[in-house]
Amino acid sequence: MKFTDGFWRVRDGVQIAYATEVRDLRSESKRFTAYTSVKKVTHRGDTLNAPLITVECFSPADGVIGVRVVHHAGRRRPGPDFALTGEADGAGTVRRDGTVTELTSGPVTVRLDGSGPFGLTFHDADGRELTRAGAKSTAFATTGEGTHHVLSRLSLGVGEQIYGLGERFTPFVRNGQTVEVWQADGGTSSEQAYKNVPFYLSSRGYGVFVNHPGAVSFEIGSESVGQVQFSVEDQSLEYYVVAGPTPKEVLGRYTALTGRPALPPAWSFGLWLSTSFTTSYDEKTVTSFVDGMAERGIPLSVFHFDCFWMRAYQWCDFAWDPDVFPDPDGMLARLKERGLRISAWINPYIAQKSPLFDEAAALGHLVRRADGDVWQWDLWQAGMGLVDFTSPDARAWFQSKLAPLLDQGVDCFKTDFGERIPTDVVWHDGSDPERMHNYYTHLYNRTVFELLEKERGQGEAVLFARSATAGGQQYPVHWGGDCWSSFEAMAESLRGGLSLSLSGFGFWSHDIGGFEGTPSPGVFKRWLAFGLLSSHSRLHGSTSYRVPWDFGDGAVDVARQFTLLKHHLMPYLYGTAAETHRTGVPMMRPMVLEFPHDPACRPLDRQYMLGPDLLVAPVFSEDGDVEVYLPEGTWTHLLSGERVTGPRWRTERHGYDSLPLYVREGAVLPMAGDDSRPDGDWLDAPELLVHPPAAPGYTAEVTVPDTAGLPAATFRVRRDGDVLRVTATGTDRPFVVRVPGGARATGTGEVTLPLG
Repeated sequence: MKFTDGFWRVRDGVQIAYATEVRDLRSESKRFTAYTSVKKVTHRGDTLNAPLITVECFSPADGVIGVRVVHHAGRRRPGPDFALTGEADGAGTVRRDGTVTELTSGPVTVRLDGSGPFGLTFHDADGRELTRAGAKSTAFATTGEGTHHVLSRLSLGVGEQIYGLGERFTPFVRNGQTVEVWQADGGTSSEQAYKNVPFYLSSRGYGVFVNHPGAVSFEIGSESVGQVQFSVEDQSLEYYVVAGPTPKEVLGRYTALTGRPALPPAWSFGLWLSTSFTTSYDEKTVTSFVDGMAERGIPLSVFHFDCFWMRAYQWCDFAWDPDVFPDPDGMLARLKERGLRISAWINPYIAQKSPLFDEAAALGHLVRRADGDVWQWDLWQAGMGLVDFTSPDARAWFQSKLAPLLDQGVDCFKTDFGERIPTDVVWHDGSDPERMHNYYTHLYNRTVFELLEKERGQGEAVLFARSATAGGQQYPVHWGGDCWSSFEAMAESLRGGLSLSLSGFGFWSHDIGGFEGTPSPGVFKRWLAFGLLSSHSRLHGSTSYRVPWDFGDGAVDVARQFTLLKHHLMPYLYGTAAETHRTGVPMMRPMVLEFPHDPACRPLDRQYMLGPDLLVAPVFSEDGDVEVYLPEGTWTHLLSGERVTGPRWRTERHGYDSLPLYVREGAVLPMAGDDSRPDGDWLDAPELLVHPPAAPGYTAEVTVPDTAGLPAATFRVRRDGDVLRVTATGTDRPFVVRVPGGARATGTGEVTLPLG
């Protein structure tokens, strides 16, 4: 929200009170509290009839500084609140030296000098200033409409760039934008977002998390051009400055605080095929799709049933439409016999025509208005109500309706919707409706994910979720929502995914070919390559099918080629996924995350790193022309073997069977010998594709995980002059070593390969 009218004035009807000077400071061993006046006090009379702003500084975890700004502390806090993991008694240490008070936690320090105007400065371990809340940067504001806001501003350094704030489809670098953190079902081509996260990442090596689950308004150099302003309509505001110094370390600390992502099962990384949304389908249609994929040699891992597996007007009743699927048990068994996993669409809404509506209403499991009536409307489903996930009984009831589907053979759920949550309601646990609007999706996805973990076991749970907020990364996977079937929508989908990855989300997908409309053959084939080089890959549409043979010459070949390539890469990809689970660093990485010191990488939003070693640049044109930036080092094209030295920009032209797909110098890519499935035996004749640098003394180590993400075998690589030696531990089975250009050797234990 904007409060000022240019630099000198405030907007009509707005009054702002800024923290001006410290009138008292109380410090403990791990925190300090400043009581600040909103005007300069020259005599005792100035202390009358004037507010104080209380500013508390503390550390919830190593490398994280928390700041809590409070006007009136007596406001009731009904929740909800983000569930954060930190040290029970706090971290960090306080030091006072004259008028200066400092709190240091790991590599970050906040400093307050009480001798001058109020302000906080944040420094890294080398004393370099990261950001500051200077004069007129901490305040509360009231408006003529009777609203009360608390706001803070942190400085933007020269050239500093801001990223994140959820899955946003506007320009990748947030500078100059106004961002409202408020869940909305707005597609992928507007400023609205399904996944709103009040966390941003700075190119200067720190992040900021606003610990408020409701509406947060960000002005990123768009009101005060040298500052990021964030505000909430509340009596208090709490934010955390998260240390780096690298972007990966920032995300590591942030996800340690808000939750690390679960590791999805290996089978989920294969190709998913959907019925699509409003298309006509029954078991005959489904079988024809599955047969068609098999006949054409395109491995399929998951089949997804979208909304109309249930009867119209009855979403959700969790019952198969008997007119369309008269034998669901038999159908699912037949699909399972073919090695397929099953996904089913659900949402958290109960239509009035559903038999479950009266049951849920009688049990008190639907959200109600203040007068006790069930909240209802006719958007999406006629007379639909909303499951109240703040009630433990309602959560258990919802899970009890899903459990029979798991018994039938369903393996996972697409948890759609969860954004249009009303604020004129009363929640079972007394939650503040405004704070619950964004947070609802977290309870929804958690409820379903926990059921899957209980019934399928840890490591087997996976969702296809659309909405999320901070902490939602714990329940993967998330997909990008409703996009058009065009090159422009393909690019905006990638932009949103990269933004989400810098908001702490490790696994992300999108609708291959686009959702709305029907893609041209060119769009579909280009999107296939992009989709199968994403963490998760799903063919899904709205009014038309997404089977490859519907999209002209070559589409089947492209689908087959890139599905097999992804299977071939699974030891590398799943090793990366396990790293994401351990550290919070995403699988799909914006270039700035992997190359933070290369200024050319900072604005790039049309290419990414898939794990640490693969550079992917999707093609967004019919003719195959694409610009790609290669950072410093020697890069080898995975498909053609061409070697290119960076840093440099290249304009390339690719057929549908190719795209810029480069391997980083020094990388060792473990690849599966069996490319027929994503979750095969990765130690059955694996291939190590080694890209040794020319310089002597090269060593590397790579681990091939098992399908639980645990190390199964380790391969140590070293270069001795013109000889490459690879030693295996944890396996006595044969493996292949290959270098670009085709030289290869096979053996067990240790393999030696001459480099000619």
